[in-house]
This record gives sequence, structure tokens and C-alpha cells, in this order.
Amino acid sequence: MAIPTFNGVVYPSQTDAMGHMTVQYYIAAFDQAMWHLVSRLGYDPEWRNARDEGWADVRYEIDFRSELRVGDLYTVESEVVDLGRTSLKSKHRLLARSGELAAEILMTSVYFHLKERKSIAIPDSVRSGVRALTVSSDATNVSA
Repeated sequence: MAIPTFNGVVYPSQTDAMGHMTVQYYIAAFDQAMWHLVSRLGYDPEWRNARDEGWADVRYEIDFRSELRVGDLYTVESEVVDLGRTSLKSKHRLLARSGELAAEILMTSVYFHLKERKSIAIPDSVRSGVRALTVSSDATNVSA
């Protein structure tokens, strides 16, 4: 099930020579949406400091569908596609105010120990959050 995770507006400084929002700002919107998604799933951003735990994005697959221009409002909707022992695959859709799909990304993120610099098991609280968002077990592959 997709949930709203970020809202934005395109500013003049976020456009390129072609007059549309440049790639780096699509990535920034998707990155912010990811933080809202994992927070909603049960990750506490304070764990970065208290536990030295966080997320490392390791793969992006992006499709750009339509242009956004200065002043356009947009929303990002996110959902979990797959949950492994240490990784989370999520899909994020950036939608224009009209509902038209502007871009979508399939993102693979690894739960990460910040000091040891290695992947670690995703906490049970996040796993529970994924299950709570999953409408049917067919829609999301949730492994133990």
C-alpha cells in the first residue's frame, strides 16, 4: 500500500537549462520520502546517534515520465516492495498536482551499522511496521 511521504514545490533554482526540475532534485525528493517512509515503519532517526544505526542506499532504478516546471506542486507516494534480513526495497512515485506521474524510483536500501560500516538485521519494529502497511501477503515479499 502506497502512503504519502513528501510534498514539494519546484523553485527556479531547481531547474536546468531545459526549464524543468533537474535530476538532483528528483533524487532529493525521493531521499526525503525514504526517511519519512522508514520513520512511519518504526525506524527512529535518533538511532543514528543512540545506536549508530541507519540506512545506506545501494541501488536506484529511475524512470522519468513527465516534466515539472517552476511553481509546480508535487507529492511523493511510497510503498515497500520487498523486505529481506538486512535490506528494504521501496518504490516511490513523484506525482504532479494533477496526479500525472513525473518520475518513479525503485530503491534498495540496506540497514547499516554506522561505525562498523556493515549491514545488520533490520529491527523488529520496522518489520512490524512493514507488515502493518502490507494489505496482502501477495503484494509484498516479507521474509524472516
